[in-house]
Amino acid sequence: MESRELVTVAAKACDEKRAHDIIVLDMADVSLVADYFLICEGSNERQVQAIAREVKAQAEENGIEVKRMEGFDKARWILVDLNGVVCHIFHKDERHYYNLERLWGDASTVSLEGIEG
Repeated sequence: MESRELVTVAAKACDEKRAHDIIVLDMADVSLVADYFLICEGSNERQVQAIAREVKAQAEENGIEVKRMEGFDKARWILVDLNGVVCHIFHKDERHYYNLERLWGDASTVSLEGIEG
């Protein structure tokens, strides 16, 4: 599965668990780490864990190997590595503190409608 399709699967999984402020950054020209960063937030630890579980479940259902999942127990910032796509699932307080959108300001934002079509 191409990274573009993969980020769509991950975004839909986040949306199904009512993640807030889902943003996709195109990292292809900015970083060698991934093609896309998906960033979203949950309002509490249980929701953050539920979002991460859903991303993992949807990925595996589509035959995608989850390379790594970090931060699940504390549920303040969970990183789900899907190879070409890295999902950053934040607790709302941590998202504003780390502000990855500003840190990776050179990356362009991809509209979710653009990646679904």
